Amino acid sequence: MTDIAECPPGFRPDQLEGFRIGVTSDRRSADLIDALARRGAQVLHAPTLRMANAVSDEPVIDDTRAIIAARPDVLLATTAYGVRRWFEVADAAGLGEDLVDALSDTAILVRGPKARGGIRAAGLNDVGMSAEETTESLIDEVLEKYPPGLTVAVQLHGFLNPSQLDRLRDAHDRVITVEPYRWIEPDEGDERVDRLIDAACSGGLDCITFTSAPAVHALFGAAEARGRYDDLVDAMCGAVVAAAVGPVTAQPLVDAGITPIQPDRYRMGALIRLVCEHLESSRVLRLETRHGPIALRGSVVDVEDRRVALAPVALTILRTLVQARGSVVGRERLASGLPGTSDLHALEVALSRLRQTLGVPGLIATVVKRGYRIDV
Repeated sequence: MTDIAECPPGFRPDQLEGFRIGVTSDRRSADLIDALARRGAQVLHAPTLRMANAVSDEPVIDDTRAIIAARPDVLLATTAYGVRRWFEVADAAGLGEDLVDALSDTAILVRGPKARGGIRAAGLNDVGMSAEETTESLIDEVLEKYPPGLTVAVQLHGFLNPSQLDRLRDAHDRVITVEPYRWIEPDEGDERVDRLIDAACSGGLDCITFTSAPAVHALFGAAEARGRYDDLVDAMCGAVVAAAVGPVTAQPLVDAGITPIQPDRYRMGALIRLVCEHLESSRVLRLETRHGPIALRGSVVDVEDRRVALAPVALTILRTLVQARGSVVGRERLASGLPGTSDLHALEVALSRLRQTLGVPGLIATVVKRGYRIDV
């Protein structure tokens, strides 16, 4: 076992040991994966969408020229990456200084702190941030605080309901957009999303993390195309924790009837801490037995001061028995829950292997003609 006293506050290398976590993000996924893996998690990376720059910079350059000529009254800056990418393209086209000059008297509203950082890195200042760190609330602010008939520029972030721009167009004379990047589906032949869906539906994941609403929509779309949408939603309403970085990301999960966990601060670091705390506090099955305490955490079980890794079939059996908390579980019920089979002989073989793996004689008791139980 890890010596907790030697670990920095808030971090233990075994914090997530045994837990299996799916990561759906593309950009900055390496940071998230590394943070989870360093805490002991098994990570399945399956980006449901990829962030891609525009196929050609020409549309971005054309939109930039239009914004420079218009000298907009208001600019909505939605993402740090989008702002940086926009100014990089403008600089490469020799338009960087003209763009900064055109926006020098513009009322710039930012969606969140990261977009504010992008604006300031470009040598500009904003006049305010959205109350909810959403593009929709930015548009609300423009409609509430600025008179109609203005020229409004919007830096798009790859996923915005067109009706939101229509709200601006209904109130203002001109709405100009620039889209420095977009979201695209994974390449054909990339089977990682299939593996993620299968793992979630078959008990092979404990948590799925989401850092953008488009990633949620894309996962649901992929599951629906494979006939697994209902299975996936059922899994995330039950054994699989859905973790969203903030309310915008969480909304499509909520709309599907899923209750995700989300941090108070909409940041990746806060999401990582929340996942650690939630899995440790709410997703470890503990039971006092006649043979000492056992704790089932993800795909491992702590028993007799040992941490034992379990195969999927053994994990399914032990989880069902632990959840019964000493009550008898019928053979048919146990067999019906086995992944890939419901054969009673296969159940007996799997139980024999589970007992050998645990190495605690008598922990799983046979109740003649009825089934099996944990000896509590």
